Amino acid sequence: MLRKLSMTAGVVYGLSLAARAQVANDNIENRRLLRAEEIITSTTTGCTVQPGCVDERLTGKCIEYHNDQWFEFRPPAAGTYYVNIGGQRCRDVRGVQLVVLTGTPCEPATYRILSCTSFGTQDDLFITLPNLQAGVPYLLDVDGYLKDYCTFTLQVSGRARGLPAVPAPGVPPTAPGNSRFIELSWEVPDSLPTATYCRVLRREQRGFRAAEIRRVPITRNVYGTRRAAYTLTDTLPGVGQYLYQVVAENDDAPEPPALLKQQWVGYSLLRPVYAGAIDGGTTFLDLPLARYPRGAYVSFLVINPQNGNLLRALSLTNQPGDVPRARLYAQPWRDAGLTKVAVDVTCRPVRGATFIEHLLLPLSTPGY
Repeated sequence: MLRKLSMTAGVVYGLSLAARAQVANDNIENRRLLRAEEIITSTTTGCTVQPGCVDERLTGKCIEYHNDQWFEFRPPAAGTYYVNIGGQRCRDVRGVQLVVLTGTPCEPATYRILSCTSFGTQDDLFITLPNLQAGVPYLLDVDGYLKDYCTFTLQVSGRARGLPAVPAPGVPPTAPGNSRFIELSWEVPDSLPTATYCRVLRREQRGFRAAEIRRVPITRNVYGTRRAAYTLTDTLPGVGQYLYQVVAENDDAPEPPALLKQQWVGYSLLRPVYAGAIDGGTTFLDLPLARYPRGAYVSFLVINPQNGNLLRALSLTNQPGDVPRARLYAQPWRDAGLTKVAVDVTCRPVRGATFIEHLLLPLSTPGY
């Protein structure tokens, strides 16, 4: 009996925790009114969804509602405002999602979507809301991205803070490089005359948030002309794919930070391997089997053209299955300074006379 009571108490205690975690503005009728410049802290943990108050057909694939909460903002003056999301601390890496709309609360047929953003990281980010009208109610719906549980700060302000909420490009399908040293180049356009420095940020593909690795001043020459082009070298901390972002800013100007560049850079300890490759090198000699009749017995003597030394001897029957054998590992020859080799070929066709060829063939590096 005591054990049963203990288990029941545990369930009640767990429900109590969930109830406490649920914010008051979980339902749209209890939406929280935001004042301009006010910074509030909230959480998506324990929140639910009111199916009758949302319509995913209006937002497409931008958002899937799981644990949302509601806010309302009425601009004190007309103009451009920024929604700043900061201090995210989430169970997963995804962060929160934000929808900004107008219309009658809980009447989706009246909604007009102004902005829909799935952040995808826990960086401090902002979205821009231009042309807001004074005194008009705007609804903000914050949701945990794919059921992510997050605490966060929220502010509607005349000043942007953090990074622009711009989706990151896809990770390139090409193999990562085998050097930890990278060079990043970018330009500051004339359309950003007030920017005074560039923040360079780096985030590992599975990382929760980006880290600022450098702050590069925007400089001028002796004639007062602003320098446009900049280059930075960096050392990757380890194996992986890294997203670099360059953002132009000015701490004393009202203009929002501007994203200048996003670029993925990869680093791997593995060297690319191609068909017929041997670990440790990527240079090959491709013997020209297509020159010879099918079924012919072909002998190849690979010779160093600089001194006449024999490098390799190979004989095969010219069949489709022998094509991989015609790609020879040639990295040591490349390392010795050769870019071409001499090849003496003896071909004995199934029909017809034997013939000999003398070729000069290049060494190749596939994929480069």
